[in-house]
Parts: sequence; C-alpha cells; structure tokens
Amino acid sequence: MGLLSLLRKLRSAPEKELRILLLGLDNAGKTTLLKQLASEEVTQVTPTAGFNIKSVVSDGFKLNVWDIGGQSKIRPYWKNYFENTDVLIYVIDSSDRKRLEETGDELAELLLDDKLRQVPLLVFANKQDIAGSLKASEIAECLKLVKLKDRTWQIQGCSALEGTGIKDGMDWVCKSIKK
Repeated sequence: MGLLSLLRKLRSAPEKELRILLLGLDNAGKTTLLKQLASEEVTQVTPTAGFNIKSVVSDGFKLNVWDIGGQSKIRPYWKNYFENTDVLIYVIDSSDRKRLEETGDELAELLLDDKLRQVPLLVFANKQDIAGSLKASEIAECLKLVKLKDRTWQIQGCSALEGTGIKDGMDWVCKSIKK
C-alpha cells in the first residue's frame, strides 16, 4: 500500500460502505476499469480466472468492488456473488459487434435474478477509444435498456485504458445511492 493510499484512507471517513458487482464478458475491460478506479497501472492486465476485489473511497462512500471473471465457464458462478449487491456495473466491449447479442443475453439473465431485483445498473460502454466502436446510445438501443422499468440505470461511454468516462459513471453510482 503506497503513501498516497494511506493518506486517502486517513482523510476519508466513508459514510457508507457499498458492495459493487463488476460483471461482463471476458475481454470487456473489467479488470482494467477496476485498476483505473484504484489508481493502479493498467499496462499489464491479465485475464481474471476467478475474482479481484478492490476498495475505493469515492464521494463519502467506501466502494468494495468485486470483479468476477467473464469467461463462459465462469459465468454460471456469477450468481454466487449476487447477495447484498448495492450496485451492478456491467462492462461491454463497444468494439466487439460480434458478441453484442451474447453480452445482451447475459445482462438480461442477470437482471431477472431476484437477488439483483431493483439494484441500480451502470453499463460501461468500454473501448470508446477504438475506431468503429458503437456509441453508448447505440448499445443502449440494442440492449433495450429503455424498457427497464424496475430499476434505475445509466449507460456511460468510457475507455478503461485511457481512464475517460469512468469518473462520470462512478459519480452516477454515488448519486443514485444517495437517492
């Protein structure tokens, strides 16, 4: 733990602790996004075979972020992590048009689970820095997010590699929890 991390912890006394579940298909950029949130180096990121957990202090909240691997063999185990989730963050590779239907199906299945009912949803449309990527609005349309009536949701374009758009998404998370 670095000096900066220690200073941040000393300075902040979070009002509330939140459990955030970070899901998405393999290669969507979940771990890179998590590393950006934790202010870690993102040049060397390896695929997550199980899970990663990081705690980040943001806007008076201690965010315990659970990054679960997205390989097809791991996805059936996602449900083991649903309990006590305060916010679901779903990461999509905006440049991977071939897997858009697959990622949409996985998200739809998640949203049907009783343990995630009414849990706020943030969709990060990642890899916006890649030419030809779908815009966040196009992904929202493809996934029919506007039809979600049982929860608050937001879609945010981002580049986990460059760190753009992440703060805006996390600001939404903190604001939606305060409500």
